[in-house]
Amino acid sequence: MITITDAAATELRNMLDSRGVSPEDEGLRLFVEKGGCAGMSYAMKVSPPEATDTVVEKNGVKVFVDKESEEYLAGINLDYVDALNDSGFKIENPNAARSCGCGTSFEPTHAEAEPEYDPETMDGSVCGN
Repeated sequence: MITITDAAATELRNMLDSRGVSPEDEGLRLFVEKGGCAGMSYAMKVSPPEATDTVVEKNGVKVFVDKESEEYLAGINLDYVDALNDSGFKIENPNAARSCGCGTSFEPTHAEAEPEYDPETMDGSVCGN
């Protein structure tokens, strides 16, 4: 379902350690919400697992995805980038027809549906407009 890079697993481990949280008890909850400049927004928080979550483990840390978010997050790549101008968890989503420029929201693809934007004028590079 989800691919977690070594960099993302390492950063998640560091985040849990800095909070004094055991990776056995909590992990990164990844989910989507309606909103954002492209229609759906990614959200993340540290939390314990829920009984119905899909759990993906990498290098001893876990990512939890709720049932409602699974269809939007199937096949994603979760990475962590530490760059001078943009650091944080990054999501590459094959289910996105387009993404906003900042990468925090996306328009989901739908089977056989045309994207709700003109690719000639809106490529997701401008966030918030």
